[in-house]
Amino acid sequence: MAIDTGDTTWMLISTGLVFLMTPALGFFEAGLIRLKNSLSVIMQTMTGMALLSTLWFIVGFTLVFAPDVNGIIGDLQWFFFNNVPYNDSVVWAPTIPGVNFATYQMMFAVITPLLITGAFAERMKWNAFFIFIIVWSLVIYYPLAHWIWGGGWLAKIGVFDFAGGIVIHTSAGMAALASALVLGRRKGFGPEIMVPHNLPLAAIGATLLWIGWFGFNAGSALASGALAASALLATQIGACTCALVWILLSWKRTGKPTVSAAINGAISGLAGVTPTAGFITGQWAFVLGIVLGFASYYGIVLIKERLKIDDVLDVSSVHGITGIVGSLWIGLFATQAINPIGPNGWLYGNPMQLPIQALGVGVGALMGFVGTFVILKILDYTIGIRAKEEEEDLGLDISYHQEVAYENK
Repeated sequence: MAIDTGDTTWMLISTGLVFLMTPALGFFEAGLIRLKNSLSVIMQTMTGMALLSTLWFIVGFTLVFAPDVNGIIGDLQWFFFNNVPYNDSVVWAPTIPGVNFATYQMMFAVITPLLITGAFAERMKWNAFFIFIIVWSLVIYYPLAHWIWGGGWLAKIGVFDFAGGIVIHTSAGMAALASALVLGRRKGFGPEIMVPHNLPLAAIGATLLWIGWFGFNAGSALASGALAASALLATQIGACTCALVWILLSWKRTGKPTVSAAINGAISGLAGVTPTAGFITGQWAFVLGIVLGFASYYGIVLIKERLKIDDVLDVSSVHGITGIVGSLWIGLFATQAINPIGPNGWLYGNPMQLPIQALGVGVGALMGFVGTFVILKILDYTIGIRAKEEEEDLGLDISYHQEVAYENK
């Protein structure tokens, strides 16, 4: 199929929007943690963008999307972006230049490991973080992305994931849970250290993430047209209904509706609608947003309040639980009336799609949790992963970066 100028323009815009999400993640996280550690998470996201983009350029794209080797990984024909076409397409995106598709997918590979930073914020050593995101990308993200998006074994049995519910949110969410368990709780864990230092900054980050998510989900149509428009609608209505549920639940439990509930609710909805945005109607996205709101809100109550697991920014719920719910939603409510090359779910005559999706979710969750647990245990044994007590007391901004966020405070 010939390169389409309109589709190429749409994908260039979508790539720019997704690029915006990584610094936005840094702002969002920085505003929600304590002042003395706020620069550390911005440094992690900005460094991560540089490092993981380079890794994707060298080896990531070819391992994920090059021709399949025994269902496990791609071959090395696109090593260092060699032979990635500029004037022709690749099979995964037939109407845009291959290099456009490769660069768009780079942004997905960048943000996925960086989502985990919200779980180990305020207590992970800098050198451990640097090595961790490289190893995590190589042994977890690249194989899992190939298995589902690159024609690997999960794709062959019919697992679908429109924009990353399994590949991104389930894997990162379960990795966050493993990270919190391995690193242990922050010193002084409790309500007194969980007060956001700058909610306006967090709200700006959430807003930029929301905008970028339109490129994330609608862009995953890989062409301008009806599918992109449908995915955009599903993204917006899923985020809005989930945010409303969070606001109302927060209002009921605490007596006060909060900004932090509104922005976390929106992000939960955006994450949960991601895998299914290109497969369901707007009406089912509305219902999904409600389900996601309850699941993610009470997931935090269980994990942080009842089990006392110190996932600082609740990545395991906001991304992990929502990614699981959204991915299973495909097995129930996907319809080929929205996406002719997607599946039908149980409601539309294909009950087997649900167990197939469940298998994909199980693999993604297992890869994310067990793989992360093993990686961190090895790093802890070799170089150590937890900041020293005095570094944690002083704050990671000064301890590791010799900078402060607000000079006059």
